[in-house]
Amino acid sequence: MFVVLIRTITLYLFIIAGIRLLGKHQIGQLEPSELVLTLIIADLASVPMQDNGIPLLSGLIPIVVLLALSTILSVLCTKSIRFRALLCGRPSIVVENGQVAQAELKKNRLTIDELMEELRIQGYADFKSIKFALLETNGQLSVLPYAADKPATAAQVGAAVQETGLPVVLVSDGRLLEHNLRGMGYEEIWLEKQLAAHGLHSHRQAFLLTVDEGGSTYCIPKKEGSK
Repeated sequence: MFVVLIRTITLYLFIIAGIRLLGKHQIGQLEPSELVLTLIIADLASVPMQDNGIPLLSGLIPIVVLLALSTILSVLCTKSIRFRALLCGRPSIVVENGQVAQAELKKNRLTIDELMEELRIQGYADFKSIKFALLETNGQLSVLPYAADKPATAAQVGAAVQETGLPVVLVSDGRLLEHNLRGMGYEEIWLEKQLAAHGLHSHRQAFLLTVDEGGSTYCIPKKEGSK
């Protein structure tokens, strides 16, 4: 039983390390080739986990080969546009100038109901305000509305807006992240004042507290009864 546990943990950590080496693009957005890679790796890893008679290397070596192959293919995709199009395909324009491209829907086996669902998810109730809608190679839908239907930006209306930067978490679920507090140049006395301004006596009462580069804080108190 102990051997099975060690083999399982070894394979699990090894696969995580290998996938992380492939980069965040592969983790967040699976292309067809990457989906196939994921399925094959899962199948290869499951066999040594279940059968102690199979050497651990029999599962590790094929996984290494597949990860190396995926890395090589990724490099080739960055070097060659033709190879990238062959391996990953090309985006399809499914809506153009407010009109549905029925041929592209049929080609990608996408129903009108599925298209409308994706548009509603992104906040578009009909096609009239859409200049282009593209079905990306990873299956996601990108929508580009007409210029007149785009939300006005601060620059367009002439409003002066202060850059806030990336908010940094200071308290997470009641736990103080001291390295983030020090990294932003603040002390615990400042933190206590910010908590008091939000009606809290201790950071343990905060579910979330963030601060941006301008010094503005955002706080979510813990609900009553939560630990």
